[in-house]
Amino acid sequence: MPPVPSDEDFLDRTADRLAALPGVHAVTLGGSRAQGTERPDSDWDLALYYRGSFDPGDLRALGWEGEVCGIGDWGGGVFNGGAWLTVEGRRVDIHYRDLAAAEHELAEAEAGRFRVEPLMFHLVGIPTYLIVAELAVNRVLRGDTPRPRTYPPALRASAPPHWTGIADATLAYARAGHAPRGALAQVAGAVAVAATCAAHAVMAARGEWVTNEKGLLQRAGLGGIDELVTRLTATPDTLVQGVTEAEDMLARAVAEARPA
Repeated sequence: MPPVPSDEDFLDRTADRLAALPGVHAVTLGGSRAQGTERPDSDWDLALYYRGSFDPGDLRALGWEGEVCGIGDWGGGVFNGGAWLTVEGRRVDIHYRDLAAAEHELAEAEAGRFRVEPLMFHLVGIPTYLIVAELAVNRVLRGDTPRPRTYPPALRASAPPHWTGIADATLAYARAGHAPRGALAQVAGAVAVAATCAAHAVMAARGEWVTNEKGLLQRAGLGGIDELVTRLTATPDTLVQGVTEAEDMLARAVAEARPA
């Protein structure tokens, strides 16, 4: 039986094949494996940075098992498509990244501007500065990408009030519209959405990059939301109390994260 290739050998071969695809200017490693927090069963998150255009058919032609999506199939925003593949027995997620879009969002983030786009599997959508976070934390395997020097001070100022505004409005509506009706699922959902928004606010206030929602509440010091949600019951008084507790918890976390 031939020896199992090492992770670095696998990564080198895979990066070489991806970098050779037409239009690809850079290949990066992201996710837990770029940050040293991976588990043995963690998948491999790779990004292809292209300029001008990229044909997913060229990726499909490599013959790797899995699903290759078209440009724009993931909503047409800054996350504009990708693939779920198996390569040499390893699970590999590939993201397409328009290099011009990444450069634009880097300039926008440095000016304190961003949008929030809907994206599957993300409870509150994604801020467009998420692809700037990737530039900051991902490991460049081939080519080169722009890299933010620091977390932009203008973004630290503009992002927290945006996120806390959504969190506050979400809980206010839950208190007035859902709690009096005993609407347990809707109140619980509102608490989850508000907590995730508050977590984005906390991380931005700290100047810490976020690349996805995994572990976001814990990183922001909001893991107590889990216990709060388990105590909710479908009675108006309990739901109103739960919303109040959530408001207090989120406000404390955001206040503690603000720069002195």
